[in-house]
Formats: sequence, C-alpha cells, structure tokens
Amino acid sequence: QLQPVESGGGLVQAGASLRLSCAASGRTFSGYTMAWFRQAPGNERAFVAAISWNGVYTYYADSVKGRFTISRDNTKNTVYLQMNSLKLEDTATYYCAPQYYTGTYYDPNAYAYWGQGTQVTVSS
Repeated sequence: QLQPVESGGGLVQAGASLRLSCAASGRTFSGYTMAWFRQAPGNERAFVAAISWNGVYTYYADSVKGRFTISRDNTKNTVYLQMNSLKLEDTATYYCAPQYYTGTYYDPNAYAYWGQGTQVTVSS
C-alpha cells in the first residue's frame, strides 16, 4: 500500500522559507506523478504543485509560481516542496499524494492514498 508521510511544516513569519518532505511508507512512489495540495479551514483542497514520475515535468498553481519548487528523489522515495517568500495566504495543511487515477494533474479526485498532512502557518 502507498502511504505518504508529510513533514517539515511549522510556524514562520511572512517572507520566510520552508521545505516540506513527503516520504513513502510501503510501496515506492517512483512510477507515479506526485503532487502537493493544500487545504485551509473552510476551503476545499487546492492544487499546489505536481511533478512527473521522472521529474522532467513540473506544474504549479498560479498562486505559488515563482515561489515554490517541487522536486523528487526516487532513490530516496521522497518528494519535496521548497517554499520561499511565504505569504499569509499560504497558511494551510499541506498534503502529498500519488496520482493513482486517470485525470488532470490538478484534480484532487485523480489522487489517492493521502497522507495526514503537515501544517504550515505563516504569521505577519
């Protein structure tokens, strides 16, 4: 079974950086497109970034483009999200998941085996 385990969240001030990690527990992620989504209280889960199985293609939500970078190390079975210039509106719980179903990379319904998430809180 695929089981992502997210880590690296925390409380930071606006403008700071954080790096999130998503490690696989169980089966490997290496054959899957992987993505990060986030969910703030009262909001739906929203796409943040995705990366193809080989790391060649990356995709970003407009709100994070130029500030966030998604990467992966298949030898370590880990996906990363480098977040720079954090803003108050980046506050959310961040989840990673493998794209398990057919569909578009930004649709959360195309993903399965969600982790527990890691909380990112940006303060002023």
